[in-house]
Amino acid sequence: MILYSYWRSSAAYRARIALAWKGIDYEVRPVDIRAGAHREAAYLSVNPQGLIPYLIDGDVATGQSLAIIEYLEELYPEPALLPKTPAERARVRAAAAAVACDIHPINNTRVLAYLKAELGQSQAAVDRWIGHWIGEGFAVLEASAGAPYLFGDSVTIADLCLVPQFYNARRFGVDLSAFPKLIAVERNLLALPAFAAAHPDKQPDAD
Repeated sequence: MILYSYWRSSAAYRARIALAWKGIDYEVRPVDIRAGAHREAAYLSVNPQGLIPYLIDGDVATGQSLAIIEYLEELYPEPALLPKTPAERARVRAAAAAVACDIHPINNTRVLAYLKAELGQSQAAVDRWIGHWIGEGFAVLEASAGAPYLFGDSVTIADLCLVPQFYNARRFGVDLSAFPKLIAVERNLLALPAFAAAHPDKQPDAD
């Protein structure tokens, strides 16, 4: 397998955790978002959407981190990232989407760049924007968080989304003191080898 990745992308971080969790060997092909490599013809010929991550598995190619994770889950069902029953799976997928669809997209690089360059917002205003949306989303997760992981004893897709979002929150200086249960979950997850291996600082293109 080949994963087009950027070390600091939280979406790519999710996919890397899934690959490590499943014990899948893969090749990382870094795409430097800061330098605009994702908008260059070389990468657009691979992924016309120009987004990270992008997974190639033989004749199969897919973008979007949640789709990648679900693809890996179907190919390699053990160790599982989804619970057994439809109701439990729905709860896990909803929590994952709360991060991947509600929090992350409005705080990603292209949105923040637009706020500053096109709408003339100051860095202080952008920081408030980031803190507001992360705080609002985390408050919902905090209210239902289990232990040691978001849904109890089993690591799920939701956990794969939570940890990268924590990384982003800290990078932007968001106050996380209101989320002690989530902080405990994150600490427990980061102690697992798959999460440690996927950390941005461990990537070949990291600063």
